[in-house]
Amino acid sequence: MTDLPLDFGDPTELGELRAQFRVWLAEHPLPQRHADEPVSTFLNRWHRLLYSGGWVGLDVPTQYGGRGLSTLHQVAISEELADCGAPGVPRIGYLAHAILEFGTEEQRARLLPRMLAGDDVWCQGFSEPGAGSDLAGLTTVARRDGDHYVVRGQKLWTSYAQYSDLCLLLARTDTEPTAPRHKSISAFAMPLDRAGVTVRPLRAANGDDEFCELFLDDVRIEKAELIGAEGAGWPLAMTTVSYERNALDTGHISKYGLVVERLRRAVRERRTELADGLISEVGQCVVDYEVLVAHARRRIAERLDGQVAGPESSIDKLLMTRAEQRLYETALRVFPEALLEEAGSGELFGEYLYSRAASVYGGTSQIQRNIIAKRLLRLPSGD
Repeated sequence: MTDLPLDFGDPTELGELRAQFRVWLAEHPLPQRHADEPVSTFLNRWHRLLYSGGWVGLDVPTQYGGRGLSTLHQVAISEELADCGAPGVPRIGYLAHAILEFGTEEQRARLLPRMLAGDDVWCQGFSEPGAGSDLAGLTTVARRDGDHYVVRGQKLWTSYAQYSDLCLLLARTDTEPTAPRHKSISAFAMPLDRAGVTVRPLRAANGDDEFCELFLDDVRIEKAELIGAEGAGWPLAMTTVSYERNALDTGHISKYGLVVERLRRAVRERRTELADGLISEVGQCVVDYEVLVAHARRRIAERLDGQVAGPESSIDKLLMTRAEQRLYETALRVFPEALLEEAGSGELFGEYLYSRAASVYGGTSQIQRNIIAKRLLRLPSGD
């Protein structure tokens, strides 16, 4: 364990769950990534292994393939994985909650068990070349044609679409000029093997091909693949991104904690050779981490109280962005040898490069500030 554990006041049963999971981890060595194996394929193997032990979807009802436990139980497993340096729990919770809240009973029963088991890999088709931060400005259109919708448009920054089976897609179903922007968008569970779907991976600065473009040329989607009511895609989208942005992904926070502890140890061992300003920066990283832990505790309490993720998640997103970017900037200054020894391709430098996108993905920092100003502080809009 690190010196900075996420202590959430675990009840006895949660301690027992952690102990059971540690035993399971000892009996199931972490799978090794094969040479030239895509990251997404490796993570899907890990996903399936975790699910086989009952460690995915702990807070999803049992009738849909979960264990019917609480958010706190899933958080405990995420923390344990981060603490031993293992890949995290599959990041499907925000998609699962969207389907739980907006899908029909038939859709929940059909889609969720396969999602949790890793039998169906999902991606998220929200952003577009001209509608990322301004999601309501999307131009992908789904026109009704009998019992189908015909979809035409383009999506961008769709993570691991090239390895996915289904896409949670947003498209405009009311194209009248007078239609309200936020009430004319619908959501679909679109199979990616449909005729007219083209996936083009994009190579990022760190060498990964996580992000993709989707080109949709008269793709036919069945009416039964509409999630929620027609025109009700905006609430679903806001629910999805609120879960995506909040601080409950403590596996992510625990990973920060490991780097923070590495920095603290460097300060203790190398204090005389580190500049005072750099030591102060390490101290700020510790403060950032503790603030994130406090927010995670708050979000857990809210979820246990029955509250759903809302605009408060924008606060978490801003804090996590600031913490992540400062953390890896500071780490590279404390460990400059990482750049030389790893030739710019090691884990620390890779995390630094990935952190630069934190102020963009899930909604830009500017958008998060606007949400906080308008929806939480109720400030008037400027002219």
